[in-house]
Amino acid sequence: MIKFCSVDYTYHTLSGETTAIKGLDLSIVRGQFLSVIGPSGCGKTTILSLAAGLIAPTGGRIERTDARCGYMLQRDALFPWRTVEGNICLPLEINGGAGPDAKARALALAEKYGLKDFLKKKPAELSGGMRQRVALIRTLAAGAELLLLDEPFSALDYQTRLEVCDDVQSIIKSEKKTALLVTHDISEAIALSDKVAVLSARPARVVAEHDVDFGDGTPKSRRSSPSFAPLFEKLRAELGL
Repeated sequence: MIKFCSVDYTYHTLSGETTAIKGLDLSIVRGQFLSVIGPSGCGKTTILSLAAGLIAPTGGRIERTDARCGYMLQRDALFPWRTVEGNICLPLEINGGAGPDAKARALALAEKYGLKDFLKKKPAELSGGMRQRVALIRTLAAGAELLLLDEPFSALDYQTRLEVCDDVQSIIKSEKKTALLVTHDISEAIALSDKVAVLSARPARVVAEHDVDFGDGTPKSRRSSPSFAPLFEKLRAELGL
């Protein structure tokens, strides 16, 4: 679905330049859940911006299909003055596609994933985990095929984070979407992903890739698998922690 081929990216400012990515090779296939982990400040979010087409590489090339991207941020970014229904339908209004059929599909998604009784509530009336679910449904309602996830669980407490991780992965798999997650959380990457890519320190490049094929594919089974701890230690060592 998207392929980075020897991609470089350099930020230019008045005080100088910083090379965030150098010679990055990375690909994600349709239906895959790929997580990217790396040291703090290594350029993980830059990869998402490149994948979304928000910025262009300064070297190398990115091959992509014409699939529509959806971006989930660290915060849910819901508009507090709009209801849950209003937030979910916002992308349709922006894209001029808020007709009855499109709105019905969006609300059907909301009902399918447990938001039926919350459609008329405001974000302030929801828990952090529920707000992230609304943010995900909003992204899906916009017709996104490739979901770009920028540490979307980092603002949640630990218990809620575990619950929401399971919830989000289940929805993404059920809807047969493709996902690219960047995270600093090794456990999260293993639990959610079909594959984990490990980045070097800045300028980032891929130093290792690992397929995650144990358990039944759910985060809960992954965390309880005997294979979890050895892979965690391997990834930790590759990150130099």
